[in-house]
Amino acid sequence: MKSIVVDKVASVAQHNDLAAELRLSPDIPCEEGVLIAVRVLNNKSRYNQLELTSGRMATVTMGDVVVGALGHRNALRGYSGHLPTELAIGDHVQILNIGGVIGICDSANPDVGSPFECEVLGTVLEFPYLGERIGVPARAGSSTLDKDALLKLNGVPVVALAGTCMDSGKTAAACAIVGRLRHLGLKVAACKATGVSLRRDVLAMEDAGAADTMIFSDLGIVTTTADNGPALTRSLLTGLGAKKPDVIVLELGDGLLGAYGVAAILSDEQIRDALTAVVLCANDPVSAWGGAKILRDEHGIEPAVVTGPATDNDVGVQQIAERLSLQGINALSSGVALGDKIAALLEKEVA
Repeated sequence: MKSIVVDKVASVAQHNDLAAELRLSPDIPCEEGVLIAVRVLNNKSRYNQLELTSGRMATVTMGDVVVGALGHRNALRGYSGHLPTELAIGDHVQILNIGGVIGICDSANPDVGSPFECEVLGTVLEFPYLGERIGVPARAGSSTLDKDALLKLNGVPVVALAGTCMDSGKTAAACAIVGRLRHLGLKVAACKATGVSLRRDVLAMEDAGAADTMIFSDLGIVTTTADNGPALTRSLLTGLGAKKPDVIVLELGDGLLGAYGVAAILSDEQIRDALTAVVLCANDPVSAWGGAKILRDEHGIEPAVVTGPATDNDVGVQQIAERLSLQGINALSSGVALGDKIAALLEKEVA
């Protein structure tokens, strides 16, 4: 066991209350969520920031000692990488996302360049036993996921946002809906159920007016999959439902065909039956057509409205109306109208 002073603690370690000086162990369990310390070995001019536990974004530079969590990522517009099977002090790993997920990079999107190369320094230790110097590997999350979790919503309606891909406007739409419903006098809760650990989206929903928020990493999951997605979603909705909001806004990160479990969630009968409305976020009219077809044919879900870049002007809105028989409302230019559309659906549900 050795001591080290760290420069940056990534937001994936939000619930661990780590000090600047930490104790490290040379024994590294290669398990998702285990916190490790690494030294950054290179500089980057793109995708070179880290989200801290405060929510602030900090630029990472060569020589920084960073704390993150072991995990994997499968991002179309970022890095794809896997959880290592074994690690020792001095081995090299890469930072796979802004939230501090660390693993072995397999593929990089040209838009973000090569990842940060890092030297492994050791496992971060916590000391949970009062009065004893017995350290245990620190792990992300404030609680652990119950894989058999049931859904208990107490009648709270749920508005879900599903996208055709990452960066399809889901968070912008969620914030527009949260903000408008709050202005209409509703108490709104919000959560993000799929993706890779990054608190930026739920922080944005808090800024928009969500009274309570949760994210999958609160339950110790660094990266969601089809295996854990449904249980995570049931747990998040149950946790927020217990606070008795008027509505829960549920963002499903990534896309309908992605590797993070969105399809498994929408195939879960309990969850699907609890959804009052599903907003489809699409990058272009073709993806809107494909997204609507997937929702209708594979999940038996009729989208309530289409938003995202596909609705950036009247051309896309008209194509969506003609080809899909759906209304397109842009979250950025017509956020109030999008919120009013959802509010009308909620009133109809209550009636």
